Amino acid sequence: MDFAQIVQTVALYAIPVLFAITLHEAAHGYAARHFGDRTAELMGRITLNPVKHIDPVGTIAMPLILYFATAGAFLFGYAKPVPVNFGRLRNPKRDMVWVALAGPGANLFQAIAWTILLYVLAGIGVQEPFFLQMCRAGVLVNLVMFAFNLFPLPPLDGGRILVGLLPMRQAELVSRVEPWGFFIVMALVITGVVGNLWLRPLMMLTGSAIEVLLTPLRLLIL
Repeated sequence: MDFAQIVQTVALYAIPVLFAITLHEAAHGYAARHFGDRTAELMGRITLNPVKHIDPVGTIAMPLILYFATAGAFLFGYAKPVPVNFGRLRNPKRDMVWVALAGPGANLFQAIAWTILLYVLAGIGVQEPFFLQMCRAGVLVNLVMFAFNLFPLPPLDGGRILVGLLPMRQAELVSRVEPWGFFIVMALVITGVVGNLWLRPLMMLTGSAIEVLLTPLRLLIL
């Protein structure tokens, strides 16, 4: 790949990715503290400092290696998870759902915010491609994180939501998958199952919903 193109792509996505992972993880910590677990707070993880949430391998090395190895066709990464002791929540089974939802919820909020910023910049006549493309990158990154993390398999947020919603017996069966969940998810990602049957459909549905929600603003500004 052209080196200049790589540098431009990294520059476009750096800020949206840092915001996406930072607010995602911080949201988990804030929600956990609200429902009674101070583990993340005591470890200094309830913060908007992105350095606290960056995993050297998952956030930096792995995405870069995959980007170069696949010419940008396949990317995967992860942040340092915020520690949550679900046993310390006031109502562990119920509150687990809200704590898990907080992360994807933060990404959904950011996707909406980046879309609004894109409309505003276009509305005031900003034509600099870099800023407009960064807004689009922000929407894409957050839609990916929102949809991917809702995949209903532990240890992803969607898996924890599923465990919290299921009756106790079924919830215990699903929770037993967690030690192998990461490897199962990776296999499903590589084979295209997650992308084709979950990620893309949910991203398209969510993106369309955001466009409908912001239609009045778009008509007012553009």
